[in-house]
Amino acid sequence: MNGQNSLNGRERAVGADGEGILGCEGGRPWLCLPREAPGSLEGGRNGYRAPSPQGDEIEAKFKGIGGGGAISKGTAWRDRNVATPRDYYFALAHTVRDHLVGRWIRTQQYYYEKDPKRIYYLSLEFYMGRTLQNTMINLGLQNACDEAVYQLGLDMEELEEIEEDAGLGNGGLGRLAACFLDSMATLGLAAYGYGIRYEYGIFNQKIRDGWQVEEADDWLRHGNPWEKARPEYMLPVHFYGRVEHSASGAKWIDTQVVLALPYDTPVPGYMNNTVNTMRLWSARAPNDFNLRDFNVGDYIQAVLDRNLAENISRVLYPNDNFFEGKELRLKQEYFVVAATLQDIIRRFKASKFGSTDSVRTVFDSFPDQVAIQLNDTHPAMAIPELMRIFVDIEKLPWDKAWDITKRTFAYTNHTVLPEALERWPVDLVEKLLPRHLQIIYEINQRHLDHIASLFPNDVERLRRMSLIEEGDTKRINMAHLCIVGSHAVNGVAKIHSEIVKTQVFEDFAELEPEKFQNKTNGITPRRWLLLCNPGLAELIAEKIGEDYVRDLSQLTKLHKFVDDDLFIREVAKVKQENKVKFALYLEKEYKVKINPSSMFDVHVKRIHEYKRQLMNCLHIITMYNRIRRDPAKLFVPRTVIIGGKAAPGYHMAKMIIKLINAVAQVVNNDPVVGSKLKVIFLENYRVSLAEKVIPATDLSEQISTAGTEASGTGNMKFMLNGALTIGTMDGANVEMAEEAGEENLFIFGMRVEDVTELDRKGYNAQLYYDRLPELKQAVDQIKSGFFSPNDPNLFNDVVNMLFHHDRFKVFADYEAYVKCQEKVSELYLNSKAWTKMVIRNIAAAGKFSSDRTIKEYARDIWHVEPSDLKIPPPNEPRDAGQDKTPNGTAA
Repeated sequence: MNGQNSLNGRERAVGADGEGILGCEGGRPWLCLPREAPGSLEGGRNGYRAPSPQGDEIEAKFKGIGGGGAISKGTAWRDRNVATPRDYYFALAHTVRDHLVGRWIRTQQYYYEKDPKRIYYLSLEFYMGRTLQNTMINLGLQNACDEAVYQLGLDMEELEEIEEDAGLGNGGLGRLAACFLDSMATLGLAAYGYGIRYEYGIFNQKIRDGWQVEEADDWLRHGNPWEKARPEYMLPVHFYGRVEHSASGAKWIDTQVVLALPYDTPVPGYMNNTVNTMRLWSARAPNDFNLRDFNVGDYIQAVLDRNLAENISRVLYPNDNFFEGKELRLKQEYFVVAATLQDIIRRFKASKFGSTDSVRTVFDSFPDQVAIQLNDTHPAMAIPELMRIFVDIEKLPWDKAWDITKRTFAYTNHTVLPEALERWPVDLVEKLLPRHLQIIYEINQRHLDHIASLFPNDVERLRRMSLIEEGDTKRINMAHLCIVGSHAVNGVAKIHSEIVKTQVFEDFAELEPEKFQNKTNGITPRRWLLLCNPGLAELIAEKIGEDYVRDLSQLTKLHKFVDDDLFIREVAKVKQENKVKFALYLEKEYKVKINPSSMFDVHVKRIHEYKRQLMNCLHIITMYNRIRRDPAKLFVPRTVIIGGKAAPGYHMAKMIIKLINAVAQVVNNDPVVGSKLKVIFLENYRVSLAEKVIPATDLSEQISTAGTEASGTGNMKFMLNGALTIGTMDGANVEMAEEAGEENLFIFGMRVEDVTELDRKGYNAQLYYDRLPELKQAVDQIKSGFFSPNDPNLFNDVVNMLFHHDRFKVFADYEAYVKCQEKVSELYLNSKAWTKMVIRNIAAAGKFSSDRTIKEYARDIWHVEPSDLKIPPPNEPRDAGQDKTPNGTAA
């Protein structure tokens, strides 16, 4: 390119700076994206753009865009005159994907040759969101793509909006897995994410007449350009059957087989040419499914029944922090585990190291080559499954197999709520996985023998620590299985890890204190700053350089600009632009007009009693009553935005959504209130909507009862994007206050000790109701039907819960919350003081990068060192003499 007017017969595109190239080759027009100057920061969207790898010429073949040519979208071909925006999205996605595959194959070849220790992150959820923009950023292609798309007269943001979210998660746990994949690739770890390719992800939420209505999320309807099916790695998974014991050991026979078909999605690191793999399994019936049974004469029915096997990967269970002991869910958990472990062992044996050793000792080095992280207890069946493979199939002695197993696994705990802990009925496990039940019993027997030897005659301790809970229905405590079968157990914030050690798993921590660790969660700054807030990212880069994107601790350098008047104005300006943009989005999508100069007070997360959206709702009603009582009094205008999904079977959460919408209906239509107070329920909150609302937020609501939110990660996203936090001393809020200084957050309410003390005394909601007139007024309005005149008793269940069985003590923190909100409004009046506090928060957010979290996992749990080595890009020769993988593909 470099300024020539034509190159290989390609005509130069008409454009102000002549950067894009549109031309003909073999009679078919195509597009060539320009080479980007290294370090270029300007971009089509007025924001931060990473440099492209030098000399990496981007040949984005939008096949046939231009004079009457054809455009390729997978196998569909379109004349340009009839090409839809979706066709252009697919053309762009395939173009960007072409830049991944060379790096992807090269990365996997590099791992094959160097044979590093592999990290396997096992999770039933990966909440990935959209892929296009993240890939362009991590590959340094965004400027080039923006320019090329502009040259074609297309709108990049419009194309990005066409992509469906990959909603294969419920909330924090699934999104954490996605952030971790980004960080592991960025840190050059040989890591793999393993999960399920759900055909239907988290449901789409519609609000009809104020109620949540669920719709199926058919996210694969138009195809997924980012995945590649790998039928050559298809594996069998067994269910049901029976166990036969003989002299040669146990045999699991007469099983039903389901095939696991892997789909691979590339995971690019940030600007390092590393591309890791997320492998998601899809269930397929074997071709002889139900046809082996000679008594099934109905061929048609047999083929239709294939659906029964394939239902395993049909749909994500939509529960957050709640255990639903359904057979299909247990099938999903074992399905991902069985397929993944076969794959891990195949890769281990195929590696140079694995294939040179003798058969007897081939697994001695397994824990040195393999680390498996269990994301909560959902993949816990991996522990008995690996034991089954070692003992029954590889014929290892039990003690050796157990030693290898323990050194391989590590377990992350994500919740202390008792209703969320997985406790599978023994009868169900016996029916579905008979051999695994026997193995779990054997693990438990040896475990209890060990406890009994240390604490003779302590029957109560044996009962507490057993993997099997006796009772009406015998159950397997999966958390206990994970603790016993792992060499490391971690919580996800300091306060949570402390609760795990001293309360939830106290007996286990007393036994093996060195096993318990903390790994405070983090978020990827690529998606949660560069991608969603390019204006702020650019502003920061101007002040401290671009390196902070890979080393977020460098944000502390912003402290020296806290008193810089120009910087203060620029930070406020970026926030205001983001607010205006979001207000326009709301107007377009939801037909609601909001005041962009009002404080945007945002509470977005799953709807759950412990997250206390109800307390926010009571505050809204209190503000409403204050305006009505004295309309002339100064009131700092607010737009309260609440969003999040309720599990379909969670009645109280659905009532909370209805209540918020009922209150919004009254508040938004009261002429006395006018534009002082607006309430918006944000429909269908998801990753791509978080990317829009978070950069526009002034006040972040993190108000769970102390001791209930394990960490939270939304709190970190808001902090990084220039919102201030109102919150309790819970989860990672504690460490945010530690990093920024408690005076730079709006902290209120009971601490963990206060909650414990209140539990000891007995929580009496009536006392607060009687003592606080504004609380009484708000509750009475809900109770009397003020917000539901057509059905005055509509919210009886909510009121009844608040008075008689509120585990999360909303009334106890109401007064402190309302007073703290008054301090928020007061500060908001002083724009400069507010923005200075914002800058202090951004400067303190560095700790909360998932890069830091993953470095801690790598060093303390997986025993691997992150690498800053940059694999050469595909257009540069690899080192001579390097071996290739057997087939040269990414396995």
